[in-house]
Amino acid sequence: QVAAASGHTVILVDQSDEILKKSTKGIEESLKRVTKKKFADKPEAGAEFIKNTLKNLTTSTDAASVVHSTDLVIEAIVENLEVKNELFKRLDKFAPEHTIFASNTSSLQITKMANATTRQDRFGGLHFFNPVPMMKLVEVIKTPMTSQRTFESLVDFSKAVGKSPVSCKDTPGFIVNRLLVPYMMEAVRLFERGDASKEDIDVAMKLGAGYPMGPFELLDYVGLDTSKYIIDGWHSLEPSNPLFAPSPLLNKLVEEKKLGKKTGEGFYKYK
Repeated sequence: QVAAASGHTVILVDQSDEILKKSTKGIEESLKRVTKKKFADKPEAGAEFIKNTLKNLTTSTDAASVVHSTDLVIEAIVENLEVKNELFKRLDKFAPEHTIFASNTSSLQITKMANATTRQDRFGGLHFFNPVPMMKLVEVIKTPMTSQRTFESLVDFSKAVGKSPVSCKDTPGFIVNRLLVPYMMEAVRLFERGDASKEDIDVAMKLGAGYPMGPFELLDYVGLDTSKYIIDGWHSLEPSNPLFAPSPLLNKLVEEKKLGKKTGEGFYKYK
């Protein structure tokens, strides 16, 4: 959406036409919300903006057949290294030599993905934040093999779609999640020890640190399974780092399929 709205030609690829129809509809709805704010007193200009954005967007279920015409591939599939590497390996065969590959992963090593291709120098991380149309930040990740030219192209692209890029080396969690995930885990440990209630911890961080959500609200919003997946991955990389230690309570909730907002219950219950 943000790439198409900023004048880029975009091909959105997913596994089925049904998913793509749903995605296109979602983008249309999102654009309507954007235009309500952006073109409040100019409905004609708003309608034109939506029309032009959607004109920049086509869809496909076959990544290999459309990648030959691309300058940049941004992967945002399931957080599974093997599945990602399989995709990159396949696209590497069909993409032009100049095409840059980027992953939107929040927790996996970019270097390991780059190594699945023959274009390690044209590979980096572009980590957008949810919801992407609203959030200004993009983390641009440079591996030891990413060329300066590739890095600059990724920074320029981020600016061209109206975002504020920050740069980081290929370390676990990059900047935001490297600080945010241990903070959320520390909140769980504080609660596990019985030092404070989850409600009081949430109120304290909202009123004391000015955060829009408390750590338990945020965990439920992100998904407890996602948070567990990230911390387990980091724990296996650095087993002696106490910040990456697993939490018995988090593991128990995930085991009980209480994954947060999406399942109706996590640390809190949702109707």
